[in-house]
Amino acid sequence: MPELPDLTVYREQLARRVDGRELREIRLASPFVLRTVTPAVDAFRGRRVLGCSRIAKQLVIEFDGELFAVIHLMISGRLQWRDEPGASIPKRNGLAAFDFDSGTLLFTETSKKKRASLRLVSGRAELAALDPGGLEVPGSDPARFAARLRACRHTLKRALTDQRVLAGIGNAYSDEILLEAGLSPFKQAHALGDDEMTRLHRACLHVLDVWTARLREQAGDRFPSKVTAFHPEMAVHGRYREPCPVCGSPVQRIQYAENEANYCARCQTGGRLLADRSLSRLLKDNWPKRLEDLE
Repeated sequence: MPELPDLTVYREQLARRVDGRELREIRLASPFVLRTVTPAVDAFRGRRVLGCSRIAKQLVIEFDGELFAVIHLMISGRLQWRDEPGASIPKRNGLAAFDFDSGTLLFTETSKKKRASLRLVSGRAELAALDPGGLEVPGSDPARFAARLRACRHTLKRALTDQRVLAGIGNAYSDEILLEAGLSPFKQAHALGDDEMTRLHRACLHVLDVWTARLREQAGDRFPSKVTAFHPEMAVHGRYREPCPVCGSPVQRIQYAENEANYCARCQTGGRLLADRSLSRLLKDNWPKRLEDLE
């Protein structure tokens, strides 16, 4: 799922291409993608783009007349840009197209579950209703950050990815943040000490800043074409059983529902292996408790 660094680059590259431009048409290829009834699609025809922004993990295109197109990519949604207006929507995974006088923004989704969405809203009050309320971490005050974390009764992994707590962080970057902070993904957020909270805040700022700069440099002047949750430069996310770049121990993984937590036992949990809900129940007493048990 695209997260804050990826969405920031999407927003910047989209703004370069559509700010001040006229929208000629919105074409829908899937009946499932549009999740609103009013305003009608036709209300956006001929409107000019005033700017592009982000609300949590949603991209927002603002048009004159206080009309907004809100795109939620979810896990498998992606955006593509074509310089020619009226470019064809991919038949296999195309959801919609925004035809501007400068080119075409294509909205696609590889998953068959059809979770990606487009919402067309009128007025800032309706737009604000789509904000889950999470704190924007970049530039955030340490005290406000700590207050948000201590007010929830979640594990750190869940707290970091809950858009009602913090905005824009997901499964991938939360793994990287927790490694840098040296904290267990299953530690309770409200139980963090002052030093741990400071480390976590600094790790959030650093990881998001570094990855935004890295993805921005990789994109250059091009519209992002290979947005993915797995990058070879990542320290732990998607690197199960590979050596931790900090200590060399094999990266561990816990899978649950459709998510996973990747962590280094030596750097984050004092060598203790966290129990996988399904495997630990299956193996019971044979489930390894510490990193040394795997050797």
